[in-house]
Amino acid sequence: MKQTIARVAIVVPDYDDGIAFYCGKLGFDLIEDTELGDGKRWVLARPRGAAETALLLAKAEGERQRAAIGNQTGGRVGFFLFTDDFARDHAAMLAAGVEFREAPRQEAYGSVAVFTDPFGNLWDLLQPAS
Repeated sequence: MKQTIARVAIVVPDYDDGIAFYCGKLGFDLIEDTELGDGKRWVLARPRGAAETALLLAKAEGERQRAAIGNQTGGRVGFFLFTDDFARDHAAMLAAGVEFREAPRQEAYGSVAVFTDPFGNLWDLLQPAS
């Protein structure tokens, strides 16, 4: 059983768009998708085979909320997507058409490459050094 060491809340303009990108394009497993009423859903997705990371999708409810989140990170929201096999997951993401802003590189803390999702979130695909 995999251990979840991070659960990241992702703000998306629309739940279905978020599911289409993370579960469709990136191939995450959809763990939960529950209607809560009032236009709210609990959507939880986890990267396949790699993940100590699970994503909770939350709908952005207005410019004020999006701006508040962006202001915490200098305009972009940054996250780590942890993997146990960097080469496999980087290749799969490239094959799915994900565009990386920074090419893969080896750092003292592990293997890393940077991509942006369609919702303005900046990600480090990271396999920590063992």
